[in-house]
Amino acid sequence: MRTTGSKIIVDSLLSLGVDTVFGYPGGAIMPLYDALYDAPLRHILPVHEQGAAHAADGYARATGRVGVCIATSGPGATNLVTGLATAFMDSSPVVAITGQVATSLLGRDAFQEIDITGITMPVTKHNFLVRDINMLAETIQQAFAIAVSGRPGPVLVDVPRDILLGSTDYCPEIAAAPWPAPAPASPPAEQVQAAGRILAAARQPVLIIGGGVKAAQAEQQVLQLADCCGMPVVSTLMGLGVIPSGHPRLLGLTGMHGHKTANLAVTHADVIVAVGTRFSDRVTGDPKQYATGKTVIHFDIDMAEFDKNITADITIAGDLRQALTQLAACLTINKRQLVAWQQQIYTWQQQFPQLDDCQGLTPPWIMRHMSETTAKLAVAWVTDVGQNQMWAAQHLKIDGARNWVTSGGLGTMGFGLPAAMGAQAGCPDKKVVLIAGDGAFKMTGMELYTVVNQQLPLTCVLLNNRSLGMVRQWQQLFFDKRYSSTLLPEFDFAGFVRACGAVALAASTREQFRAAFKQALASAVPTVILVDIETDLIVKPMVYPGQPIDRFID
Repeated sequence: MRTTGSKIIVDSLLSLGVDTVFGYPGGAIMPLYDALYDAPLRHILPVHEQGAAHAADGYARATGRVGVCIATSGPGATNLVTGLATAFMDSSPVVAITGQVATSLLGRDAFQEIDITGITMPVTKHNFLVRDINMLAETIQQAFAIAVSGRPGPVLVDVPRDILLGSTDYCPEIAAAPWPAPAPASPPAEQVQAAGRILAAARQPVLIIGGGVKAAQAEQQVLQLADCCGMPVVSTLMGLGVIPSGHPRLLGLTGMHGHKTANLAVTHADVIVAVGTRFSDRVTGDPKQYATGKTVIHFDIDMAEFDKNITADITIAGDLRQALTQLAACLTINKRQLVAWQQQIYTWQQQFPQLDDCQGLTPPWIMRHMSETTAKLAVAWVTDVGQNQMWAAQHLKIDGARNWVTSGGLGTMGFGLPAAMGAQAGCPDKKVVLIAGDGAFKMTGMELYTVVNQQLPLTCVLLNNRSLGMVRQWQQLFFDKRYSSTLLPEFDFAGFVRACGAVALAASTREQFRAAFKQALASAVPTVILVDIETDLIVKPMVYPGQPIDRFID
């Protein structure tokens, strides 16, 4: 039967199991919106296209499914770029569908024409410009396969207006045939066995988990390996939640704002087993010192990550679940040889407890209180970027790989609210709690209007220190307290929240926060808790930038 390109896209999305899309209409993409008018898809209209990209990303991270965003040509498409770059850096599967000027106008500087495939080439796994309507269904299928295969990431499909409006003979059953995604490579057995021999001889091993463990759904295999070896586990920012917060082997966050025990364990280890992490500068500090005197075993799906930042002694590419299962199977460990190491770690834990001894309403106390209050609830934690993010990473009790959503690699301020919106849309059975700072919230705060319009019952804890906190912290520590453009004027957050139709609650004491958070958890409407905190609070522990990760700032 004859079918338009726009209808082919809608049918393809439905055949792929898509239930929600985030997008903003415009001239070039209008034919697709006409097809969406009576389609059985939930469409969420954000205030800005950047919100659509972040929401699709948050949806993908929280659900494990592909997030979909839609924008028109020109500025609509370019407004997606920050969101696509955020997803790319954190390996999140997002498919963006953009409208484009008609094929006859390509390259002629037509109204709202932009080379979005050229612009997004560095921040997508792949992108397509569809010039043949007969390739449209296959391209959509292929885009989804690329987004989820291997190391996940965003894919963009740019569709000219005449392709959307055109028609062709179309068989939905054939078009719905899934594009075959390549299976992950099997790990090399000899490398796994070599890793097993090294690990069996280790006296002070440590296991480092990153976001790749979530992508591979290898949480159970990581736990089995840690228990099999009896070795401690530390997590990068992106790996939080993979191992339940109360697990006895988990030492916490490692890196610039890592827990002291976790960083000391890495520093004094004789063998590092790194799984699904790229050894970013925020994790390693001084890369020359990081692996000195250690044997490094690196597991990853992406061979490009090997030896990029830290040179490994053994690299194992391929499916993480297979590789970790094979490693655990070939290990012969005498756990008694790790007794001295475990005792040393226990000594550090007693010396450096993960507590905040400050009185009053402080971010660490807030994170611990929220964790305790929600211990028996299904909660997904979302953060923005800055001090709020680091306090959350240090002090929240995160259980479940999909229950932690944050911008790691790109560090995108403004990510939090639209990502929380996407997470709540994708996980209606969970309570989504967003932790944000006042500076980041202002960047995309109008998406609160969207949250209200969509009746998404998320809770936002807004830490207001009247400053760009993390930048101000660096100015305090490294720029002689010259607070250039980081101290912010007062803003009526309560008035703004209410203007959007959400509930605003204020808290400046612990008792007030207890009451406000209890009310927010029980509420079926979006609620923002406005928390006044001291401007000069800083995130600790902190490591000197570019220095070894055991060189803490006092």
